Amino acid sequence: MSSIEEYLKNCRELIRFCSRNGWIDSASLRFTIIVESSEELVVDVEFDELLLESGGCEGDRIPCFGQVHLYLDRLGRVVRAEAL
Repeated sequence: MSSIEEYLKNCRELIRFCSRNGWIDSASLRFTIIVESSEELVVDVEFDELLLESGGCEGDRIPCFGQVHLYLDRLGRVVRAEAL
């Protein structure tokens, strides 16, 4: 797993793209880098939002998508994210 993928799977900013107050299925997370420089990235992200039924069982899956601006340190590690 790349450091970018690991960061995105734990990124709280992605919750902004959920429409029904569900949970992010990090196993479904996919991303594509669309802008890249030594100090920042802009990525398209896609994932499924999981909705739970009243009994605690998995209900619907809602596809979610958006863009995230990732700021990098001089070693290329993500230090901050901003949902666009």
